[in-house]
Formats: sequence, structure tokens, C-alpha cells
Amino acid sequence: MPSVAANRPAGSELSPSMRASANPEPRVSAAKPAGGADPRSAGGSPPPGGRDGRLLRFLFHLVWICLIPFALAVLNVWLLTPSSPGESSQPLRVFVGEQQIPAGIVLFTIFAMILWRFRHDLPFASAIGVGGRRDIPPKARARFEDAAALLEEAHRIVRSRKRDVERELTSGEREQVTQAIAALERAMSAETFDADEFDAAHSRADRAVGEHLGRWRKGEMREYAESIGIAVAVALLLRAFVVEAFKIPSGSMIPTLMVGDHIFVSKFTYGPLIPWTDQRLFSRLPPTRGDVMVFKFPENKEQDFIKRVIAAPGDTLEVINGRPIINGWLVPHCHVGPYRYESRQAELFLEYLGDRSYFTLYDANPDKTMCVDNEDCTPALSCRGGVCGVPRGPFKVAEDEVWVMGDNRDNSHDSREWRGKLGAGVPFENIKGRAMFVWMSLGPGGGFAHDRLFVNVMGRPKLPGAYEAALQEGLEKCLRERPPVSETTPPPAPARASTKR
Repeated sequence: MPSVAANRPAGSELSPSMRASANPEPRVSAAKPAGGADPRSAGGSPPPGGRDGRLLRFLFHLVWICLIPFALAVLNVWLLTPSSPGESSQPLRVFVGEQQIPAGIVLFTIFAMILWRFRHDLPFASAIGVGGRRDIPPKARARFEDAAALLEEAHRIVRSRKRDVERELTSGEREQVTQAIAALERAMSAETFDADEFDAAHSRADRAVGEHLGRWRKGEMREYAESIGIAVAVALLLRAFVVEAFKIPSGSMIPTLMVGDHIFVSKFTYGPLIPWTDQRLFSRLPPTRGDVMVFKFPENKEQDFIKRVIAAPGDTLEVINGRPIINGWLVPHCHVGPYRYESRQAELFLEYLGDRSYFTLYDANPDKTMCVDNEDCTPALSCRGGVCGVPRGPFKVAEDEVWVMGDNRDNSHDSREWRGKLGAGVPFENIKGRAMFVWMSLGPGGGFAHDRLFVNVMGRPKLPGAYEAALQEGLEKCLRERPPVSETTPPPAPARASTKR
């Protein structure tokens, strides 16, 4: 059988090394420095874990770059999380306690980046070697990896662009590339590694490949496009399963959330929804009373709403003048002071529900008085839970939903108003996630609101900057006088209750 070279036109011959690279079973890949050195290298014994040590290198990176950073992140989150709410006033511990998932992601990323930077100096790095070799000095390991990538790219070009290479390069240019690649392969697969010889061969190969094969290498724009594509894919996965950003367009949660706040929402808190379905990967429902959550508006699932969970499955909820009554128990609150916004005169309170303390806002109204019975109220009002007003409910919360209210109680389109003011809850499948913190805020004039940066939505209540001086004393007083959790937890749902919804 005639040789392949005999069938090629004169001047198109490939040297043995480059010709082998274009064949299905290349000679160079027998040494395969791109994935590992010759099995006879490093003292004449095969590299660990097989011919090129891939299994051990995989296990090494799995342990050091994935599992150990994950364990360190979990440990640090556990150490920084207070054992009970209000135990610590340190901002870092409060933040980690309230935002465990984003804190864990940040810590994992930091630890993984640090360990990757020093991967060649970690324990057992010498044992698994680089490219299947265990005799590479630590200072040369990164360059050895770069050289392996260069060889892999050169062989890929010769294999995939075989005809173009033969047509566009002269025999002398092909021979120059072949000799440079062969010299680098010899330096990388030599029985005794010589750092000086390797550096010289690496430099020559880099110049030859760049000069003669550069037109077929991945361009800078392609590299950027691939990087951007990977980043977009990661961002989409994070958005679908971990965290999503939302903007606050209305004042229904003032002053907990201001118009123009941009917040992050944790998808993991209640179990991430599988995209384009109402199914979850795992369920951590129902939400806890007092949670601020984002959900699809039951009457128009194209809209996202953000409200606070007030009543859980099985509860009986009544509302009078914006004050929730859960299973016959009036949620306690404390007056902070007067609050004026958007030409409205209002009163600011701190409400206590379970272990949560949060702001609630009510328009100023002289009819909102305390009472003992109906005789204390005007004829148009009635006394419920010690408050004069028009009662709403009772509403029975179904087993697969929660009822929500805005913190701006007199200016919120929430469970009280849905179904033509008959009231309705949020089905579990509509829930998207729990609010975490404000990462950016733009005021009404478009200016950056520095005082809103990193406000923890579920953390200690924080007054907007314009009100801190006037209301901080009242806020501190209400926080000091907060009743114990046992006195701010609703009683169990009664066995029999009205089924009106």
C-alpha cells in the first residue's frame, strides 16, 4: 500500500510529528503532555491514577477547590450565626444570621479563589503532579500547564484545519512549527525534567504557534464571547435557583422598603421553583409569619408583588384598621412617632410578630382609638381586639396558602383587597422567594440613596436617613421594650373557626 505522503503533491508533506497530530491515533498523544507526560517519565514509573493521573487530579480538585471551600463556608456561617435572634449586635453576625445563603456563597467563592491561587503548593500537589508528572518544581507548574494548553491547541488546529495548514503554510513554516512542538514535547516528557530547557522550548513553541498558526487560534473576541456566554449561563442558573434581583416600584412597604430600592431575593429559602413550572426542587414551605416575600400576584401571575406574611395555613385572620388579629389575638405594636411622606401625615409603629420586629405605617386618623367594648366606639365602628374600627373577616387561611399585608397598612393592595375585597391568600406555587437586602437604591429624583445601601430587609428595622434624627429615640425605646417571643406568638389555630374568606 502506498504511503499517504506519496499521494500528496510535492511541497505539501507534513513532518512525522505534525502528520501524527492529524491522524486519528497521533504519535504525540502517546506522550500526551497536554494531558499528561509519558508513562515512562518521572523516575520510570507510571503517573498516579492511571496513565495520566486524571482520576487523582479530579479528586484533588474536587476536594481542595470544591469540598473544602464548601466546608469552610458552612463552618464560618455556622460560627457567625447567632444562636438566637437578637443575641448579637455586631453587624457582620446579624447579616450572616439573616442572610445565610448569600453569605455562604460569598465565603465559598473567596475560599475557592484562595485555594486555586495556591493549588500548586497545597498538600499532595506534588504527589499528583502536573500533567501526570511529579518532578515539576512548584515554580514551574503553572508554566507547565500553560505549555500543555499550547500543545493541545496546536494539535487541535493541525487536526481540524489540516487542509488549510497544508495549503497556506510552506513546508519550511510547517517544519518550523513541527520542530518547535517536538522540542517542547521532548522537554515536557523527558525522563529528568530540565527547567531551563523547558523554558527555552516553551518560548520557541509559543512564538512558532503564534506566528504560523495564529490565524486559526481562538481570537480575542471569541475568547470574550465564550467567557461572556459562560457568565450569562451561570447568571441565569443563579437567577433561576439561587438569587434574583427586584426593584420596588410602589410605596406599599414604606418604610421597610422605599420606592426605588433594588433588592436581592433568595430563591432557596422556600425551595427554588423549576423554571416554567410551579414545581420546586425541594420544599421549605410554608413561610414564617413576618417574612417579607416576593410572589406572583394571584390575580395576574405576570406581576410580581412583595408583601409581609401575616397569617399561616390554618390561621383565622381578622383585620381592623390595618391591625391584624390572628386566631383572636391582636398583634402587639409600639408607637415610634409621626411620619410624613408624599404629602401624607402618618404614624409609624413597630409591630412584633414571633421573633420579628418590623415597621408598620398608618395614615393619621382620629377614629383609631383603643376600646374595651363597642360602647367606646362611634355607632359606625365596632370594637375588635381592643381597637375601634371597621372589622374585615374573619378569613380562614387554607392549607396551601399564606395571607400577606403591606407594611404601609392603609396604602397597600394585599390579601384584604383581593377577590373584589372578599380577601384571598397567596398559593404556595406563586411564591418566588424571601427578600434579603437592598443592594442599590435610587431616590425619587434619580439620585443614589447611600443610607439605603445594604439595608437588611429581614433584619433590625432601619429608619430612612431623613428620619433617623427625629425617630431614632422612639425606635430604640420600642426595641428595648419589645415583649418576649412567647408574648408575640399567636395562639394555635382553633379547632373550629369561620370558613368565610
